[in-house]
Amino acid sequence: MSAEVDEGLRAPYEIEFPFERTVGPVVGTFLAGLREKRLFGARTERGTVVCPPPEFDPVTGKELGELVELKPVGAVESWTWVRHRAGDPVDADFAWALIAVDGTEGTFFHALDVGGDPARIRRGLRVRARWAEERRGEMSDLRCFEPEDDDE
Repeated sequence: MSAEVDEGLRAPYEIEFPFERTVGPVVGTFLAGLREKRLFGARTERGTVVCPPPEFDPVTGKELGELVELKPVGAVESWTWVRHRAGDPVDADFAWALIAVDGTEGTFFHALDVGGDPARIRRGLRVRARWAEERRGEMSDLRCFEPEDDDE
């Protein structure tokens, strides 16, 4: 039995986004901080701190502006294990994790490097930031998080 393919009408197209967006003062300061190995969050009117800092409070929708420097440490809330692929932020199998940065509400989604051993991960695992050797003021400047008990 042979199946015929209906060719129908076809037209070439490109998907593009022909605009640029500035990052603004909140996200801009956050990215500049990463370049300097500094982590910032934004204080809400509710008295909490959110990291990474959004432009608007995720609960009330009010604009945020007061930035707070944070220690780049926290605890793993949850994770998913992934096999290494070209272009990944670490050089071995790793986890994408939700990190509760100390002193903040919510979590920070980022790579977690445990040396390729998923048995090392648990909820509450204390982690710290590992910075890229060369930093340019972008998200990849914070290369990943790693267990605090690893040798530096």
